[in-house]
Amino acid sequence: MGYRKKLLSLLVSCSCIAIILGGCSMSTGSVTSAKYPTKPITVIVPFAAGGSADLMARALEKSSKKYLGQPLVITNVTGGAGTLGMNEIAGAKPDGYTIGAIGANVILQPLYGETRYHYPTAMEPLVQVVSSPSVVAVLADKPWNNINDLVDYAKNRPGEIKFGHAGLGTTAHVVGEMFAKEAGIKVVQVPFKGDSEALTALLGGHVQFIPGTPSSLKEHVKSGKVKILGVAEENRLTIPGFENVPTLKEQGINVAFNFWIGVVGPKGIPAEERAKLTAGLKEMINDPEFKQSMLDIGMSVEYLGPNEFSDCWAENNVKLTKIIKETGIADIIKAQKK
Repeated sequence: MGYRKKLLSLLVSCSCIAIILGGCSMSTGSVTSAKYPTKPITVIVPFAAGGSADLMARALEKSSKKYLGQPLVITNVTGGAGTLGMNEIAGAKPDGYTIGAIGANVILQPLYGETRYHYPTAMEPLVQVVSSPSVVAVLADKPWNNINDLVDYAKNRPGEIKFGHAGLGTTAHVVGEMFAKEAGIKVVQVPFKGDSEALTALLGGHVQFIPGTPSSLKEHVKSGKVKILGVAEENRLTIPGFENVPTLKEQGINVAFNFWIGVVGPKGIPAEERAKLTAGLKEMINDPEFKQSMLDIGMSVEYLGPNEFSDCWAENNVKLTKIIKETGIADIIKAQKK
């Protein structure tokens, strides 16, 4: 009897240990998942440093440890009008450790022809962060004081005016082509690897105008090196330094093109990691210091969560497809790529 009691006691003890260990194993798995992120998160910016997406990403970086517990590592992958960087994002392992800062180029580029990935389906929208208007900028010492001065000059000298932009098929390129078509002028487009490079070309006198953003132009407007001839918006801006600039529509050019910048990831990020990532990003975006930093550089925070941002992509796809078709920009870009 003593032997049987000892054996029964041993079996009960083993069962308890197994239950305890099983519970610990389940708990450990949950804790491991709950710890995401456990290492820095790479943010790919498909354009050169200094552009709108880059500035936004670096502003988010400042509070990432506070709200995500890990730093953001900003990596600029330039070239191909953003496609090289977008390829890196779309082809990344969907584990939540590689994301991207991107604008409407994710929708635009596939409209021009085959790309390595179909970005709208190979990536997923995480959060929209800001809205940024387009403006037409020239050097302050040029004789043009409004958009019609530039248009008249270009009409009298067909092909002499060059405009710089962030790359073939980018939003800046689209705005430039829309403006030229609507104004009835012949201009020469010059592609660069990002907004900052196009701005450098303008400052150096290598191009006569650029479709830029207040965020990249604000300091040069303030210093008196650059002046803004028109805003591609429905209404005038409220951004300090840009309040008195008339819209293109006010000046007879029917062009309005506001674009967003947000954070995206490769398709297939696990639901739990995705939820923690988007929750952390939401807190970072709504941080008062971040909002102020965006205003200071000429962008306004317009947060959208994953579902709303996804709806925005769908609406943008319809709108941009129509613009590209009606203006013939796709044919222009295909010819230029050749």
